[in-house]
Amino acid sequence: MKKVSEELRYDGATIEQVHEMLADEAFREKVCDHQHVLRHTVRIEKDGKAMTVEIDQVQTARGIPGFARKFVGDEINIVQTEDWTAAEKGNIQVTIPGKPGEMSGTALLTQDPDGTTETVNLTVKVNIPLVGGKIEGLVAGLLIKALRAEHEVGVEWLAGHR
Repeated sequence: MKKVSEELRYDGATIEQVHEMLADEAFREKVCDHQHVLRHTVRIEKDGKAMTVEIDQVQTARGIPGFARKFVGDEINIVQTEDWTAAEKGNIQVTIPGKPGEMSGTALLTQDPDGTTETVNLTVKVNIPLVGGKIEGLVAGLLIKALRAEHEVGVEWLAGHR
């Protein structure tokens, strides 16, 4: 099992502004484009401050080590589901359909006088004998890369939407 913890800082932004950004399909699509995913669909259902987000994306497996490529093939389908129970807290589930393993955790928004921090904590578990640990490390690296891409797009997004 591998743990991922990432803090994404949005200076000058309120929790409400960051939550609204995360609830915007156009923002989520821009993050997918920034990561050069091959195909994606984004669905967001809002109910007051609560929301459900589903991002179904397909990425190329180019650059992935051979030991992992034989498990995933030439493309990797990743489905990310977020269940936000309030503006400040969401539960995250990431699956790779048809592949063993699970990634789950939380996103927590906290505000201070200078801005808002999104803290994402995820646990990656891959149940494949011998190579599971290596694949967990690889998946954790991909998740960190995706979170940093979301942050990069988010900083630009918030600067243009204030």
